[in-house]
Formats: sequence, structure tokens, C-alpha cells
Amino acid sequence: MRDLIDVGANLTHGSFSDDLADVIGRAAAAGVTRLIVTGTSVAGSAAAIDLAAERPAVLWATAGVHPHESAAFGAADEKRLAGLLMRPEVVAAGECGLDYFRDYAPRQQQVEAFGRQLELAARAGKPLFLHQRAAHDEFLAMLREQGSRLTGGVAHCFTEGPDVMTDYLELGLCIGITGWICDDRRATELREAVRDLPLDRLLIETDAPYLLPRTLQPQPRSRRNEPAYLPEVVRTLAVHMRRPIDEIAAASTRNAERLFGLSPAAA
Repeated sequence: MRDLIDVGANLTHGSFSDDLADVIGRAAAAGVTRLIVTGTSVAGSAAAIDLAAERPAVLWATAGVHPHESAAFGAADEKRLAGLLMRPEVVAAGECGLDYFRDYAPRQQQVEAFGRQLELAARAGKPLFLHQRAAHDEFLAMLREQGSRLTGGVAHCFTEGPDVMTDYLELGLCIGITGWICDDRRATELREAVRDLPLDRLLIETDAPYLLPRTLQPQPRSRRNEPAYLPEVVRTLAVHMRRPIDEIAAASTRNAERLFGLSPAAA
């Protein structure tokens, strides 16, 4: 596999602070040549942009406020985020959405922060990098309300079943698949869903340092996931989509280039 794009890696996480250059080098050696660094707060988004600016044509960034961080999202943060979304390194608005599973922020504040970020994304003309957990109905209703004002997006770290996937496909979203697909304890619904996932809506991501693929052998002692392990997601996904590995890999790269406005890799 070559020219893979990891559309969601948390490279500003502290676990990467001592060896980020090595992490990026190992990814390239494994065929993961481009990465999108996830922003989950205003400060984290700015840090992601700084990383991307240091490595043009290798790293890009998203800019947004995760629902866990939404209680602190005020008017000054909204203004700053609007500016960050206009940076050329930023290819998507988010990570944003709703999370009623953890409820780390009050639900009404999550809804307000998500709604404001949907408006910012529409104004910036950037696709969405979306998070949803245990909040499907309200999340879906908010996206439907925006309609054609939005310019697409990805259901990041999708873990659910066919019905939820169909709702997102009908909205025009892509589906982001992580190492969750490699977990035979938890991935039953997801494995059923991806059998009917259209190739032109597939994206792949590690969500590093989280969601280390359980099928990876040998497992790293640190238990830290990193972009170099993205090919394991592709191999497992190919089994459950019942398609050749190279077809999965090539489609995911084309889709990422299209959604995020990335130029094709040099031959």
C-alpha cells in the first residue's frame, strides 16, 4: 500500500511530543504519506495548524471544538475559531458534534456549540469533521436543518450499524473507519454496515494515539496507536467489505483528496 491518507490523527497529543518526527517517518515508510491533524479545542486547533505549517504537503489540520470541550466555548473562542478556519492549512471544521455518552459538557451547551460551528463551517465553505456518540437523532436533525449550506463532511470514527450509516450517506457524508473495525468484541454492527458502504464514501483514519488495531501483530508495548498502523485498518476493512486491499486503499485516498481539496500525490 502507498499514498494512504490518515484523515484523523491527534498528533498534538502529549504522547507524541518526544518523537513526532519519527512517527511521521514511520508513517511514510508504511505508505501513509499524508495526515490530517485533528483540532479538538481552539488552542488545540491552533497547535494542529502550527504542525501543518511546518510540514506542507504532508500535514493538514482541522479546526474545531469537540463536544467534550463545548462548555468553555464562548464568544471570543468563536471569533478566534472563525479566523482559524480561514487558514490555508485547515481543510475541515471540527472535530465538532454531540456526545451524550460521556456528557462531559451539559447537553444544551453541546447543542449551542455545535450549532455555532455548523454556521462557521457554512460561512467558511469547509467540510465538517464530525463526532457523534449516543446523540444520533438530535445530531442528524441539526445537520438536516443546515441542508445545502454545508459542503460535505465525514462521520469521524464511525462505529455504528447499517441504519445510522444510511442516514449519514443520505446527508452526503463520508464514513471514517478506524481500528474499531479490527475489534471482534465491539465491531459486529460496524462490520455489517461496511458491507454496503459505497467505495466513494470511504475514508480511513487511525484516531491516533487511540484505537490501536487489536489485530496488529506484534502489539506495541506502549499501546500507543500511530499513523504507521493505518494499513492494518485497510487490510481488515478489505475483508469485511469483501474487496481487494488495493481497491480500498486507492478509493480512500481519492475520496480524501476530493473532500478536503488535496492535490493528488506526485507520481
